[in-house]
Amino acid sequence: MYLSKARIGDSFKIKSVEGKDKIKKFLFSLGCFEGEEITLISILAGNYVINIKDSRYAIDEKMAKSIVLE
Repeated sequence: MYLSKARIGDSFKIKSVEGKDKIKKFLFSLGCFEGEEITLISILAGNYVINIKDSRYAIDEKMAKSIVLE
């Protein structure tokens, strides 16, 4: 399942990150990599607010569709 299909408030482990290298590198810099826990906080104006390692980030839908969850 992709992050874009997750329900608000649920926590998951990241299975993999797909997409172009530029997107992968950016998400990796946020701490978004295989085995890490991620929580979807909210969806505001097409942006997905996520929590990774006690930090909150807003990513767009394209990036949310790149994150595969277990």
